[in-house]
Amino acid sequence: MIRVLLVDDHPVVRRGLRALLEELPELEPVGEAADGAAAIRLLDQFQQAGQPRPDVVLMDLRMEPGMGGVEATRLITARTDPPSVLVLTVYRTDADILAAVEAGATGYLLKDAPPEELAAAVRATARGETVLAPPVAARLLGRVRAGRPALSPRESEILPLLAEGLANRQISRRLFISEATVKTHLVHIYDKLGVDSRTAAVAAARTDGLLGDR
Repeated sequence: MIRVLLVDDHPVVRRGLRALLEELPELEPVGEAADGAAAIRLLDQFQQAGQPRPDVVLMDLRMEPGMGGVEATRLITARTDPPSVLVLTVYRTDADILAAVEAGATGYLLKDAPPEELAAAVRATARGETVLAPPVAARLLGRVRAGRPALSPRESEILPLLAEGLANRQISRRLFISEATVKTHLVHIYDKLGVDSRTAAVAAARTDGLLGDR
């Protein structure tokens, strides 16, 4: 039996996923969490109780105001003998995909996937296989072919704040980093996008689909 932990900030989504998994052979939902921090607490509880850890964490990507999926994935995959993380989200931008993969996600699936595709993805993830939805694989392949360096997870966090018009000080406060660190990341972002200003960076990001539905 494949044990699955559900992480999503929408109760209706969690309920629907639980109902779906309970109908499928070999898949067993063993817990639910509304954000990344709650998911990590649940994993700790499994360990403290001497219970088997989940085999797969089915992880939403953006869960506000709680810990998001990228940070949670990074913390989970850094653990000893971690479960595999399969991201299940509506977001398909380069920034989201790359941030999740760099954080250690084994797979990336979109929420419009049919039930049989989701079930197959969970099983493959439990086996340690990489699972990418076709649109996600296409975007990654396109980026590789373009030869443009990928943004780091932190740079991917700064870019949308830049698009919101936040100043360096506001970005530093939002992300709990220093203004000097923000400036350093901006230099790297400009270099990777081939631009020399905030306005040009935002324009290039929109063209490349790095800002999602913002």
